[in-house]
Amino acid sequence: MLDLFAGCGGISLGFRAAGFRIDAAVELDPIAAQTHALNFHGHEAPEVLAQHARGRDITNVEPAEVTADLGLGDPERAFDVLVGGPPCQAYARVGRAKLREVADHPSAYKIDPRGNLYLRYLHYIRVTKPLAILIENVPDVLNYGGHNVMGEIAEVLEKDLGYRARYSLINSAFHGVPQMRDRVYLLAVHEEVDQEIKFPRATHHMILPSGYGGTRSVALRLVDMFEGGAFEEADHGTPDLPGPVTAAEAIGDLSPITLHLEGKAKKAAQRFDVPVAYPKRQGTLPTYAKLMRTWTGFEAPTDGPRDHVIRFLPRDTEIFRAMPNGAEYPAAHATAVRLYEERIRDLEQRGKARLTESEKTTIFRAMVPPYPIGSFPNRWWKLRSDFPVRTLMAHIGKDTYSHIHFDSMQARVISVREAARLQSFPDGFTFCGTMNPAYRQIGNAVPPLMAKRLAETIRDSLLRACNRTAMVRVPVAAE
Repeated sequence: MLDLFAGCGGISLGFRAAGFRIDAAVELDPIAAQTHALNFHGHEAPEVLAQHARGRDITNVEPAEVTADLGLGDPERAFDVLVGGPPCQAYARVGRAKLREVADHPSAYKIDPRGNLYLRYLHYIRVTKPLAILIENVPDVLNYGGHNVMGEIAEVLEKDLGYRARYSLINSAFHGVPQMRDRVYLLAVHEEVDQEIKFPRATHHMILPSGYGGTRSVALRLVDMFEGGAFEEADHGTPDLPGPVTAAEAIGDLSPITLHLEGKAKKAAQRFDVPVAYPKRQGTLPTYAKLMRTWTGFEAPTDGPRDHVIRFLPRDTEIFRAMPNGAEYPAAHATAVRLYEERIRDLEQRGKARLTESEKTTIFRAMVPPYPIGSFPNRWWKLRSDFPVRTLMAHIGKDTYSHIHFDSMQARVISVREAARLQSFPDGFTFCGTMNPAYRQIGNAVPPLMAKRLAETIRDSLLRACNRTAMVRVPVAAE
């Protein structure tokens, strides 16, 4: 497998769990590239590991350069599967004509760099000729500047590059991830494989909150589901399936964090150099938590995770404590104002005199978040212990307010390890860098459990083709 726009390796981890070998990755962010290399090639010789850990810019590196650097030989024979999630910026100014041009002319992407990342992805497909393809992106890719990007990609794959392609809008909560994360996935197999494309059936069932329905309907506005197009409706299961994995099942077994309540927390950059032991527990672990500790090849460290660290936010501790579970920023702001008013009354009662307006303003600024209520209604959110969490985004590397821990006694945002758990990264998966880059890597990733479900469908299609036609590629190393 070759992973493009690989990030820290969410897709790679899912494919590895499904039995694939991760031979190469292309990732621009040097810290994410180091994370990917450490987790998937950390057992290799230092000079080989160093090659894998290099940040590579897909806009100026050719497939042949990647395979040459890693000793993988001819790029057309190096990979069976190509995966990735190219960003769709500027795509609306490119459109299907440019995609078709790339399919016919391998250097067309050099003529017009707008939307270059999708064009580069197609270029890699054209050169490497994989048997199967996975493309992942946000729901907006279905309605981006008047374009259904995935629909047009599917059209080019089928009409110009010899693939059968299907795409679907899938929420990861239906596949055992404790997170309501809508993403579009395109699966394609080469016509030589001669297999129908199947998306995984749901393993869990829930009714998504109303807001998700509105977002999905906007995204699907340009999708033609009724005339034999490439779109396939995702399976949402039936009520007899297990309910979704909850936040409590996902992170409730990790050690409480209270140093910030004891005045012992530091504002310095949080590094991952101190293990945090798992607490002693009565009874059995939730199934999900057990999986996170025992994932094959990424088993939990015996002394506990080293990235169970949080952001230092002293102004907001009491707000976090007093907010109701499931509350958003307007409730957080109202809670902060109430706490401020209580503080003013307490100070004036104890001081037997009214505070000046200047003194009140200073206290207000120290206690109440400054963001406009109408502009950031979803910026803060306190988790519900009995429900999956909302989508983890890359910007959790900046503030983490979108995921406040459900335990009011801890009064804090989620830790790096908790974010990883909610994204379905096992406890033995190591993130390079400090706290902020780790949060960003997690938020950018595809949930490994979701990737595993998709990888299993690709694996089964390829195995069926192998069994039918004995179409087996000899590994490059053996050649």
